[in-house]
Amino acid sequence: MKNTLIFLPLLFCASISCQNTNTQNAKQQAVINATPIEVLQENGIAKAYFASGCFWCVEAVYESVHGVEEAISGYSGGFTNNPTYELSNTGRTGHAEAVEVLYDPTVVSFSTLVDVYFGSQNVAQVNGQGPDRGVQYRSIIFYQNEEQKTVIKKKIAAIAKTQKVTVAAEVYPFQKFWKAEDYHQNYERLHPNNPYVRNVSIPRLKRFQAKFPQLLKQNH
Repeated sequence: MKNTLIFLPLLFCASISCQNTNTQNAKQQAVINATPIEVLQENGIAKAYFASGCFWCVEAVYESVHGVEEAISGYSGGFTNNPTYELSNTGRTGHAEAVEVLYDPTVVSFSTLVDVYFGSQNVAQVNGQGPDRGVQYRSIIFYQNEEQKTVIKKKIAAIAKTQKVTVAAEVYPFQKFWKAEDYHQNYERLHPNNPYVRNVSIPRLKRFQAKFPQLLKQNH
């Protein structure tokens, strides 16, 4: 009787867990299959969206690029509303840490921003970058129209061919960007002595800067 009492709840929990997983997978698939939403330019400034591991790192990389006005840390790619840092870290919201890049398209193109994206990460790492691992750290590159999607697909094909790797980045239609909590914004710049920033974020930024000096702002 004791074994039966233990077994049935476990079986029930396993069934519930399976149902939840199937529901989450269906919701995620709906996100992937959605029609992309195009963000209109404001005062000549366009927006692009990228997920590539820790948003502290990615924000700093893009803010060093000439033509980028600002990069904002947040969450995108999931199926829940109002995600928070704590919730996204559970891996159950579908969201990844992402950045919203505000840029002048007369100075830097979307195509170049994609080059920055792939040139500042380990393109083959699945569900993470460096020490950050989990679906909330997965690489996603978002497109707002078919032209952007074509640019992304061509660059992925070229990387796969020249580097002989499987590119881990997922390609999603852009739906919505949720700005992260205030304390995450400009985190690398404001907390240069944080151990993670010193050991992960800054080295990642410096690797990018050494690789693409022609793309940098003069003060970098």
